Formats: sequence, structure tokens, C-alpha cells
Amino acid sequence: MNFIQFIFTRHFWIQFAMALVLSGVLIFLLLSWLSFQTNHGQEVVVPNVTNLLMEEVEDKLDNVDLDYVLLDTLDYDPTKPKFVVLFQEPKPGSKVKPNRKVYVKINAGDYAYVTVPDLVQKSFRHVENTFKVLGLQVGDTVYKPFLGKDMVLEMKYQGKPLKPGTKLKKTTKIDFVLGDGKISYYDDKELDSIQSIKIDQLEVPYDN
Repeated sequence: MNFIQFIFTRHFWIQFAMALVLSGVLIFLLLSWLSFQTNHGQEVVVPNVTNLLMEEVEDKLDNVDLDYVLLDTLDYDPTKPKFVVLFQEPKPGSKVKPNRKVYVKINAGDYAYVTVPDLVQKSFRHVENTFKVLGLQVGDTVYKPFLGKDMVLEMKYQGKPLKPGTKLKKTTKIDFVLGDGKISYYDDKELDSIQSIKIDQLEVPYDN
């Protein structure tokens, strides 16, 4: 019996029907498994966890079958409690699959430290621009006689000279001694030297 004759036999059609049923069952089971793994048709609404501490965040997300990942600590915001969530992704109200991760960033516990650069003999405008970047603040300004107007002559913190490289918290106020642009000043030795040079260069009238 050749194959063409076999396909017209009753035995062939019984095996063919059984193969179809078995394939259908396997496809059904596969689709059911995929639906279960991907939570097909299931969604949860992401709750708002901003301004909550991490313990509260964990409890709130557990209640809706979500998890969280702490991404980073943001710069300290004094208007918000320490260590509360300031940022979350996905946003509150978003619809996601169960077991989805919510990414959060929290408020720092205090201001970060920054290194004070060497600003002596820099212009005051340069100081202001640098402080905006670093997060420091300009305190009091005092002027002294000096040829360069608004040039930084000294930096002070709490009344004491401030050395470049010192680490201070952001928002710290630093005081400055600036040149007034009117007169240059010298120490005693430099002043004596200048006066002696001027005297030597005076022209004395010649008496006939």
C-alpha cells in the first residue's frame, strides 16, 4: 500500500484527528501559560508615593503587588521632610502590570559639601557665577583701597580667613573683601621703595 492509498484509509484519519486534538490542547496550554506569565488583561494603578518615607512606600506598593527601586538621593530640599520620596516613575495614576517596579528618588538628609575654590584676585562677577553653580551664598562685602575695582582681596567665613579647598555645606555664606578701584595699596617696604625712587628722579633746578 502506497501513501496515497493510505491517506484514504480509516486508520489514517483517526490518527490525523488525534494529532489535531493533541496540537489544539498543546496550543491552548501554551497560550494559557503565556497569559499567566505576562498577566494578560491584568493592570494595577500606580499609587502616589511622593512625600512618603521608604517604609511607607514599601507597604503601599505591596498592597497593589508592585515593587520599588531606589535610584538616587536628590539635593536636600529644606521645604520637604528628610528622606521622603520626591520623584517616582511611573507617575501616580499610571496603569501597569502587577509586579512592575516603581523607581524613586528621595530627599537628602542635609546639604551636600562643596569645595571652596581659590577666588582671590578674581572679579566679584566671577564669584557670583561660581557660587550659583556650587550652591554657595555671598555674605557681607567690605571694600578696601585697591586699584582693581571689585577684585577679591580676601575670603572670610565666620569672621576668619577662609582657605581655598575648604569644604563647606551648600548655602553657606562667605564674606568678601573687595578692592574699591580708587587707590592701590602697598605694604611698608613697597611704599618706602616707591618713595625713594620718586625722590631720586626729581629734577633739581640748576642755579647759575
